[in-house]
Amino acid sequence: MNGAGVWRLALPLGLAQLMFFAAPLLILLSTSLATDENLSQFSLRAWHEVLGDSFHIQSVLNTLRLGALTVLATMLLAVPLALVHMAAGPRLKRLILIVAVLPLLTSVVVRTFSWIVILGREGVINSTLIATGLATAPAALLQTEPGLILALTQIEMPLMLLPLIAATARIDPALLDASTSLGASLWRTLRRVVLPLALPGLIAGATLVFASAATAFISQSVIGGGRLNYLPALVWQQAMVVFDWPLAAAMALTLMGSVLMVVGALNLLGRNARHA
Repeated sequence: MNGAGVWRLALPLGLAQLMFFAAPLLILLSTSLATDENLSQFSLRAWHEVLGDSFHIQSVLNTLRLGALTVLATMLLAVPLALVHMAAGPRLKRLILIVAVLPLLTSVVVRTFSWIVILGREGVINSTLIATGLATAPAALLQTEPGLILALTQIEMPLMLLPLIAATARIDPALLDASTSLGASLWRTLRRVVLPLALPGLIAGATLVFASAATAFISQSVIGGGRLNYLPALVWQQAMVVFDWPLAAAMALTLMGSVLMVVGALNLLGRNARHA
């Protein structure tokens, strides 16, 4: 197929990207600079409010911290599970894959609301703590950042686990045998052989989890409530309650830009890991 044929095949996708991504993004940028509904006059008022206000800057930092902590929590749970999958037999591997994929078949909204039952004052966690004597009174888990991170860890876990399982499945077992035959301990084999080879999958999972957790408006609103200050909820408030669309557009672009910066850094790290 010649070059013109290749470009014709890519043309529908290019037009779709132009219509449904580039054009709305341009409209959003114009709205953030507008001072009236007709987009006839422009100013930097909204951007000054977003970038010059410590409250909004703290919202950006809170959002990025939430994404980073969720990545760390999912990573701590997914790495051991991926190693178990790597060493398991065919039946256990299928079971782990089913457990990993099953949450994706349920709506995020349903999973988020189920965490209200789990984290509530009379929920599963508090009932267990009181029944076992580890606590004398119900702990406040709803509308707290630890509770939100706990819920997001379960919700986002498939996005971390599946790329990690795919990466560890490609590791040649002969490399592990060679490491063991050369006298390396199990820990040294994991640290010097398995983890470096699984690093691209780990970074791919971290990218997906970070982008999803930082922009998880439903989970942040339902679990976090009004006490926690994250940028997606502020965008919704400014757009749907205050009707300050320029400020909402500036916040949305700030959220997208800050998340893309972190995702870009993770992609660069993953590219270097593949070439190492």
